[in-house]
Amino acid sequence: MEVMVLIAQASCVWFLTLWLTTGVRDNILHPSVNEMITAEVMDMTRMRRDYPEAYALVAHRRIESRKLQLFAFRCAVTWEFLATVALWIGAVALTLALFGAVSVETGKALGMAGALMFTVTWALFLIVGNHMNYWFCHEGAQNTHFQMTLWGIATMIFLAAA
Repeated sequence: MEVMVLIAQASCVWFLTLWLTTGVRDNILHPSVNEMITAEVMDMTRMRRDYPEAYALVAHRRIESRKLQLFAFRCAVTWEFLATVALWIGAVALTLALFGAVSVETGKALGMAGALMFTVTWALFLIVGNHMNYWFCHEGAQNTHFQMTLWGIATMIFLAAA
């Protein structure tokens, strides 16, 4: 049973790793796709257009500066890249633990570090997005960020509990 639990734990970390790897890949190869949406959220473009009364109350939060928008996007991509590297290290370490090449505790600790970085990514998007009121017009993004946060938390609990 212990081996099956370790296989399941390694698999869960691999799933996070592969998911975030595809996102980082796209943010590096095709940055305009997500950067454009990030800028729109920070500029509060849709909220200003679709909910002018609510926008008037929080318009002071708007970030119009393209330099600041690009800087924030690049910081997020850098963090995602670092989280992806940590996830790869954790996933490989857990896989090596299955073969006795790394201790199970080391594999779990490295997997936990990667899963924590994954979770922090999405939790910060939720927090910053909430500050920018993205739930007014970017519900899909908010839902994705929420689901990813829960996925990361669930993986961390699984790594810690078993």
